[in-house]
Amino acid sequence: MARVAIVGCKRIQDQLCIACEKCLKAIRKREGEFARYKDDDELELVALGNCGDCPGLIMPKVVLMKEIAGTLDEDFDIIHLGTCVVKAKKTGKCPLDFEQIAGLIKENLGKEVVVGTHNY
Repeated sequence: MARVAIVGCKRIQDQLCIACEKCLKAIRKREGEFARYKDDDELELVALGNCGDCPGLIMPKVVLMKEIAGTLDEDFDIIHLGTCVVKAKKTGKCPLDFEQIAGLIKENLGKEVVVGTHNY
């Protein structure tokens, strides 16, 4: 079973993409970056939040997500950076360095990072 957390862009969530419906659809249908999970494997969304806003507050936010998940006995294995974060990086001035963030998350929290969620 894969237990997933999604981190979206604070400035885009609920502005251009309402209620993260695209990410939720992609999880259900195993589309986009969720195609990596086999249809017969259980896939559970444990947490859905935002990056903490600019300039680069994602690490404190992810640490808090992990702490809260731990207190609820609902820890996650994998963090997906939402497509909104990818778009913010490509079209805006998002300061995140995806490779650096993935390394920090792996080193400090032991979690895998996947860049992207869907292609809608």
